[in-house]
Amino acid sequence: MKNTMMPLKLLVVVLLSVVIPAYAQSSASAKASSASVTGGTKPSLTVTATQVGQSQMSTKLVANGSVAAWQEAIIGSESNGLRISEVLVNIGDVVSRGQVLARFANEAVSADVAQAKAALAEAEATAVEATVNADRARGLQASGAISKQQIGQYLTAEQTAKARVAAAKASLDVQQLRLKYTQVLAPDSGVISARTATVGAVVGNGAELFRMIRQGRLEWRAEVTSADLSKISNGAQAIVIAPNGEQIQGKVRMVAPTVDVSNRTGLVYVDLLQPKDKKQMHSFKPGMFARGEFVFGSSQAMTVPQQAVVVRDGFSYVFKLNADQRVTQVKVQTGRRMQINGSEMIEILSGVNAGTQIAASGVGFLNDGDLVKLVTASSSAAAPVKK
Repeated sequence: MKNTMMPLKLLVVVLLSVVIPAYAQSSASAKASSASVTGGTKPSLTVTATQVGQSQMSTKLVANGSVAAWQEAIIGSESNGLRISEVLVNIGDVVSRGQVLARFANEAVSADVAQAKAALAEAEATAVEATVNADRARGLQASGAISKQQIGQYLTAEQTAKARVAAAKASLDVQQLRLKYTQVLAPDSGVISARTATVGAVVGNGAELFRMIRQGRLEWRAEVTSADLSKISNGAQAIVIAPNGEQIQGKVRMVAPTVDVSNRTGLVYVDLLQPKDKKQMHSFKPGMFARGEFVFGSSQAMTVPQQAVVVRDGFSYVFKLNADQRVTQVKVQTGRRMQINGSEMIEILSGVNAGTQIAASGVGFLNDGDLVKLVTASSSAAAPVKK
């Protein structure tokens, strides 16, 4: 029995001496392979490269505001207690200066005019008789045929008759003016923006009947912070954008002399220039919100593509490409944005220099120190590589 156990133990020892070294070698190889992968010798991302370039960018100031009428005229009644017999215009109608907008019933006023004309004729006839008597009295004054008292009465009657003629003429003018006011006329050319006049209504003197946008002119009232208000001057150019995306040119007419203490912003009044295509102007209505840009010219700037900039924790970064194919995360300060040759470009104010090579794609997946593989811009392999 002892002789049988000895060879068995010897066999186990031999097997262990063979298996253990092989397992150790395999484990060491696996660890080395794992260390090779985790050590970063394999690229984590395939990216394209670009350089920080120089571009001509326009200097703009973006603002928001409301569209309003340049001046809105209130057209009211100048007659008192008359009934509206006819309304000739409606909201949205384009009217010219002096055009009849509405009419009042004028029967009573016409009767007053006729009465005033009759009173004037009577006063003129009396004045003629008084003038004849006064002339006769003046002719007899030297002969003493009539007393001085009678002469004075004739001369006084002449002056009184002439005064009554003047009063009658004034009364007729008043009645004719009332007759004129039975027609409501447009004080200027423009567009009717509101109407309260209704046929059959009896309105008082001064009652509002219509509102009109004078000359059809609109303006954009931009709200600009007090820090930027000094950058804008009268005559500056602006581009105003309607909610539907339609754009129209504008020109600064006036910068408000005061700033609102509640929000520290001032108003800039921009006249909207009439475009050749009238349909563009239809996109802008008084009361609507609009955004716009004040254009101050252009200047040279360092620019990078928009997709090369990543925002993390509220700061902007780009990834600088090093000679060892690794990337360095660099914090940058951005400025203006502009479409250049169909691409969105961002101005770089500080952080990198012109000509620096940076990653242009896939930056959202990169971290500082990552090893990357560069490909041409036409390659589509801009995705993480499976390990």
